[in-house]
Amino acid sequence: MKYDVKNLSLSKKGKLRIEWARKDMPVLRLIEERFAKEKPLKHLTVSCCLHVTTETANLVRVLKSGGALVNVCASNPLSTQDDVAASLVKDYGISVFAIKGEDTKTYYKHLNAALDSRPNLTMDDGADLVSTIHQKRRDLAENIFAGTEETTTGVIRLKSLQAQKLLMYPIIAVNDAMTKHFFDNRYGTGQSTMDGIIRATNRLMAGANFVVCGYGWCGRGLAMRAEGMGAKVIVTEVDPLRALEAVMDGYQVMTIRDAAKIGDVFVTVTGDINVIRAEHMLLMKDGAIMANSGHFDAELDLKGLTRITKAKRIIRDFVEEYALRNGKNIYLLGEGRLVNLAAAEGHPASVMDMSFANQALSSEYVAKNYKKLKKQVYSVPENIDRMIAKLKLRALGIKIDTLTAEQKKYLSSWNMGT
Repeated sequence: MKYDVKNLSLSKKGKLRIEWARKDMPVLRLIEERFAKEKPLKHLTVSCCLHVTTETANLVRVLKSGGALVNVCASNPLSTQDDVAASLVKDYGISVFAIKGEDTKTYYKHLNAALDSRPNLTMDDGADLVSTIHQKRRDLAENIFAGTEETTTGVIRLKSLQAQKLLMYPIIAVNDAMTKHFFDNRYGTGQSTMDGIIRATNRLMAGANFVVCGYGWCGRGLAMRAEGMGAKVIVTEVDPLRALEAVMDGYQVMTIRDAAKIGDVFVTVTGDINVIRAEHMLLMKDGAIMANSGHFDAELDLKGLTRITKAKRIIRDFVEEYALRNGKNIYLLGEGRLVNLAAAEGHPASVMDMSFANQALSSEYVAKNYKKLKKQVYSVPENIDRMIAKLKLRALGIKIDTLTAEQKKYLSSWNMGT
């Protein structure tokens, strides 16, 4: 078994943390029990490019229980939990290629190592795996029958491939499932991002001007959590409908240029590039803090930041102080990468339970139906989405009503009006 992790001696701690997360992932446990009996992924090789965390470890266990040969690489250089990577190798016999803090060269070396297994199914978070296949390893595509994609950024990239008629195999957009983005993006990103910022800085959020760049599901969740901690939330947007929604939700909405002058903490969650640029950084207060919770560090203009900086130093773990040429100091968290994974532990397991249940069941779906699928991006089938919601409610001990025969008839009719 091939692998490249930091230190296998970390495995004991990692195994305990994996077990702790598993306790809060009841839906995935139910799927694991069924997969172990039915083996729906038997004889399939799955390459996963995901954040190597305790929650991901439990997803990987489910895939293996389903009969798959699984290997894993990191989807972000700073998101790997080294003890978890070690445990996956030592305790569960999974090939893992991931080390926290790996440089770009090592990141792509690991990604290619995961692809060397010649997968039948890809599981991506950000579409770096798929992008590499399409640009440099096209020979692998003939062996791949389908893939899944975890996050908004990746879905955007894949839909671009589809629009240009370049997509080489079908992909299920797990991110688009209601039980994924409603909960993972909103509640998971909201809580874990605040966790990362506070662990890195130990700053009080109450009373601070907290700027959220982007008001998609991640932005909504982050704004809710920041407001809940007493921060005065400011939202910047380019979409008029989302901007209006933020206003109606009670937040200040303004341009990033205006927000730059008054913000204390800035967080990007847009999926786009250069959202906060050097021109905005020069307007910031002395002591302003910048972080990113979008998938790639491109949301912050780091090249521009370097250009206007005369000196920098690491002042705390995951906090870099930039001394600007205009005499002000501003602070960058987690190198501009996902702050919730760079400086904290990512989403809570109970949220990832639903996201990874979608991954597992989508993998089963494409294994059974790939011959019927075209080379395009598909949503998670609605019956899978609803089944996960039902399983989650059952695990929480919550019962809901069901429609009577009369109600079903009424909802399906056109002539039963007033």
